[in-house]
Amino acid sequence: MKLIKEYVDNVKYLTEADEKTGKKGYFIEGVFMQANRPNKNLREYSMDILGNEVNRYVKEYVEQNRAYGELGHPDTPTINLERVSHMIKSLKVEGDNFIGKAKIMDTPYGNIVKNLIDEGARIGVSSRGLGSLRKRNDGINVVQDDFRLATAADIVADPSAPDAFVHGIREGKEWVFVEGRFEEVDIDRAKTAIQKASRKDIETVAAQLFENFLRKL
Repeated sequence: MKLIKEYVDNVKYLTEADEKTGKKGYFIEGVFMQANRPNKNLREYSMDILGNEVNRYVKEYVEQNRAYGELGHPDTPTINLERVSHMIKSLKVEGDNFIGKAKIMDTPYGNIVKNLIDEGARIGVSSRGLGSLRKRNDGINVVQDDFRLATAADIVADPSAPDAFVHGIREGKEWVFVEGRFEEVDIDRAKTAIQKASRKDIETVAAQLFENFLRKL
């Protein structure tokens, strides 16, 4: 499974006063994810696959008040609590879009986000998950039904940055879900072994590597 990130920059800022304390609360709201259309990263999610996974995420995380997001650009599928900046409060389907709302928290990174909003900075959000891809004849990578959402929204500085910054698939890393946790699989050695194998031995080397991979599942 590969780490997959998707970026959107059409979120809006909201401020709402707490009825009891009068303290100003900060929120972001907008389209967090989309189905049934190729995105900027040339990936596409079917509504069945994305809808089922969002339903699971809402039940297990949003409704349990543990749907966190980070400030920044994490390269792993796990949530680092030290970097949490917001909590996703709702995620609802509207047509092919999933509209999310997140509350900015009073954490060190959340306070950075609040200051950015106060200063008028442009920020966006990035969903983060794991899944397999199948490439269609038209070059679009279709996300498969093993897709698992890590967070519906991290906060990022510039979702429209160059491809080297925003590309979601990290070619040097694979991840597997083992006994309730994500395990990183180093595939650099596998690539090197295949590159060094002679034409005569490449099938044997590939079979051995695949067998080793299956043992990690």
